[in-house]
Amino acid sequence: MTIIVIAVILVIIWSIFTYNGFVSLRNRANNAWSDVDVQLTRRHDLVPNLVAVVQGYAAHEKSTLEDVIKLRAGIEKLADIDEIGSAESKLTESLKTLLFVAESYPALKADANFRQLQSQLVDIEDNIQYARRYYNAVVRDMNTKREAFPASIIASILQFKKLPYFQAEQDSRNPVAVSFTKEEK
Repeated sequence: MTIIVIAVILVIIWSIFTYNGFVSLRNRANNAWSDVDVQLTRRHDLVPNLVAVVQGYAAHEKSTLEDVIKLRAGIEKLADIDEIGSAESKLTESLKTLLFVAESYPALKADANFRQLQSQLVDIEDNIQYARRYYNAVVRDMNTKREAFPASIIASILQFKKLPYFQAEQDSRNPVAVSFTKEEK
């Protein structure tokens, strides 16, 4: 009888520690996503300024500028992490294209505002990568614990869901096509 009571107490203690571990990982994942979201918001706030500066020099690159603006506006309506990841990948590609377009305009590259915005964008992109890596590490830990036996029993009973990774789309891993010829209007 004593052995059964001890076994039950040990199972209860293990269940409590396992539950608390899941709660801790879920809260870390939420916090990490918040950090990613802050960096994405910083980038979204920078985009209109960058577009405005480039627009003054590269008026005939209208389609590139419009793509960046449309993508930025569309992302603000999304809530699903997978959809945000896909849209952010497209925005990143559009921003790369925008910066490559700027390479064709020496006066723009020399503009102090453009250089400052470009530097800020590089810093923000670095911060996004760092925040994304941290978020994905926490998600990996949560999903691994969720799937590992015997913690998977607690996860299924208490309905801890698998968390999505925040990753780039396959297309964004390809090099950007760059053309240095200017369109004639």
